[in-house]
Amino acid sequence: MAESAPTPQLVYLVTGGCGFLGEHVVRILLEREPTLRELRVFDLHLSPWLEELKTGTMNVIEACVQAGTQFLVYTSSMEVVGPNIKGHPFYRGNEDTPYEAVHRHPYPRSKALAERLVLEANGRKVRGGMPLVTCALRPTGIYGEGHQIMKDFYHQGLRLGGRLFRSIPASVEHGRVYVGNVAWMHVLVARELPPRAPLMGGQVYFCYDKSPYKSYEDFNMEFLGPCGLRLIGTRPLLPYWLLLVLATLNALLQCLLRPLLLYAPLLNPYTLAVANTTFTVSTNKAQRHFGYEPLFSWEDSRTRTIRWMQATEGSIR
Repeated sequence: MAESAPTPQLVYLVTGGCGFLGEHVVRILLEREPTLRELRVFDLHLSPWLEELKTGTMNVIEACVQAGTQFLVYTSSMEVVGPNIKGHPFYRGNEDTPYEAVHRHPYPRSKALAERLVLEANGRKVRGGMPLVTCALRPTGIYGEGHQIMKDFYHQGLRLGGRLFRSIPASVEHGRVYVGNVAWMHVLVARELPPRAPLMGGQVYFCYDKSPYKSYEDFNMEFLGPCGLRLIGTRPLLPYWLLLVLATLNALLQCLLRPLLLYAPLLNPYTLAVANTTFTVSTNKAQRHFGYEPLFSWEDSRTRTIRWMQATEGSIR
């Protein structure tokens, strides 16, 4: 019998590899990728010369072209689609569900532009004459070990005597996804993109797992509750119009303080609109195209996040 061809050993480059999601992608690659020969990590925090990465997605695409790198996976966001500032609900939608994307905030605008550049680059010739194959992943709201906003809510609860006051109606649902499953989807895409380039090239995929649909506050309490915090109230403590006033004042204060210091309040008009708009996805496109199944169950994801919170911050006794 003829011997089977050896499995090619691959080199992976992870940009932003020291960030919240990037660290998990690196960990999953090291633990789960048998074809890994070399792992290279780029991040702005590694060295000052990496400041050049700030020039953006176009430079990454051009680097692929010049270096002959054939496969590019872009980490996009659900916020490329929504929730939009008009408050239109997106209920169990998929990648083809019609939705009016209306963005004024810099983050979703920049993500949408970068995603478009990546998808338009699909098929472009790279050094050596092969086509560049690209796709984009759109995670829903990510949670898990290292999630800074979760820590911020925890600290806020500590300052308020172990209490958080409801500000979002419980009926507003959001799709959330565990960071380990987002990292796993990146590894699967990188693995399957070469043999399935005609199917996956130029595609976008929502990134979601089996985490329950809940409001941001009720979902966060799945982890903050075991750490000793309580969510007070079945209805929002303050009316929406007053929250909007406070959010607008925060945004104004942020602009005024920008020359002097970095002020990044949790509440601003954009985060208020996002938190008060239902946005949930229900899709099997990733499963159909490249066999995605969550690596971590909801129970495991919840346990890991709670243990991280308790280990890093301690619980209220």
